[in-house]
Amino acid sequence: MNKTLLIKFSFFLLMTVSCSKETIEKPNIVLIVADDLGWSDLSYMGSTYYETPNIDKLSKSGMIFYNGYASAANCAPSRATMLSGKYQNAHGIYSVVNPFLGYGSDRGSRKTRKLIPIKTKSNLDLDFFVIPEMLKDLGYVNGHFGKWHLGDIGFHPENSGFDINIGGNKHGGPGGYFSPYKYTNMDDGPKGEYLTDRIGDEVVNFIENNRENNFFAYVPFFSVHTPIQSKPDYQKKYRNKNSNEYHNRADYAGMIQSLDENVGKIMDKIDELNLSENTLIIFTSDNGGISAISNQYPLRAGKGSYYEGGIKVPLIFSWKGKIDTESQSYERVSNLDFYPTIKQLVGYTSPIDLDGEDISPVLFGGKLKKRELYFHFPIYLEPYNVHKDNGTDPLFRTRPGTVVIKDNWKLHHYYENNQFELYNLEKDISESKNLIDINIKKKDELLSKLNNWRKTENAPIPSKLNPHYDQKYVDSLMFLIDKNYISGKVNKNEARK
Repeated sequence: MNKTLLIKFSFFLLMTVSCSKETIEKPNIVLIVADDLGWSDLSYMGSTYYETPNIDKLSKSGMIFYNGYASAANCAPSRATMLSGKYQNAHGIYSVVNPFLGYGSDRGSRKTRKLIPIKTKSNLDLDFFVIPEMLKDLGYVNGHFGKWHLGDIGFHPENSGFDINIGGNKHGGPGGYFSPYKYTNMDDGPKGEYLTDRIGDEVVNFIENNRENNFFAYVPFFSVHTPIQSKPDYQKKYRNKNSNEYHNRADYAGMIQSLDENVGKIMDKIDELNLSENTLIIFTSDNGGISAISNQYPLRAGKGSYYEGGIKVPLIFSWKGKIDTESQSYERVSNLDFYPTIKQLVGYTSPIDLDGEDISPVLFGGKLKKRELYFHFPIYLEPYNVHKDNGTDPLFRTRPGTVVIKDNWKLHHYYENNQFELYNLEKDISESKNLIDINIKKKDELLSKLNNWRKTENAPIPSKLNPHYDQKYVDSLMFLIDKNYISGKVNKNEARK
């Protein structure tokens, strides 16, 4: 065994064996979650239009996961699963609005839904022992900075183990990025202060004030969630830059630049205080990007869809001296795995019922055992843009269903018509060739896995027919959309999701 491998093996053995010892060196943890940032929306992922030098630097300092997934295709359920370590069917948060009534528009009416969807919760039950509560047991000081979106008063971050809450409340969107702020749970700054900068400054102050403590900084930036608002000079900069057919919105590019600058601000403070060797930094997004704003090609669709564009996200783990620099992994992992991984790395030994997998072996050069990823969504999500979503159909970004990924194969099962879609992600990452009629054996294999999972996890499946459903009405809408008689932008309620 060469010296490098010996060192890595020794470190992993130490982490595994000594977890029960009080003397274990517990890392600080900075968990940065961008909002609606797509898999391809970073220059280290190949974008030539967006500029992310600081996130690129972070990616080189540790491990890039090219097959990182969110546990859900929209904000609230993904965050609830990430913090609780439990599937959506356990906490019951699938969305934050009534998935049956819609929003009063024709496209959101009851008449377009064939099934009565499963009811969704809007508050993360306080009975869940979430990541900050686990860390608090170990003496960590916990700070929340940005978007919460997991409940109203009584279910805010301070009710779930956080000592400090800056910005977190029930709202999914900020209402605006310039002070005075509309929805954020924090004092207004000077008129015109940019929200992303404010969040970055608050994190830096927290790290400075807790340099002598073990700390957990949970940094769910509001960026780049709608409304799309960037600093005017940044917007001007990108208007004068060559774009392409996939990435071309100057205002969105400006938002990404501000996000990147504030990730850099946090990294610089950690370096300045000589905390890098004892700080684990995780960077990701809560779901895929909105394809009508930033096309996620070669991935199909975007936020709200269970095609790859809706659930595949950027993911970086960085820990100086522990995780190899410029390392890469193609293991399929999910934010469901964050909790068991953090639990292992901080040496928490009490049993916790978690659904994800500890992926720390991958971080230190090992591999994971073969497993499947499951995505369960028994409700509806309306379109953002009927002509650009590229989801299941123009009326919905997704319909009630469940998805399983095993190795390079992906099976979609949608409940309205017992519809199946099968894709080989290695050969067809765009999910353009449905192989369901060609590879029956693979479909049956994955369906057996999916059925066993649904039964074991008691996943609710909608089965009651909606008496208001009107096929003729649906057909008429589809005709109007096909003929471009419906413009189709469904934007005003996006912040609620």
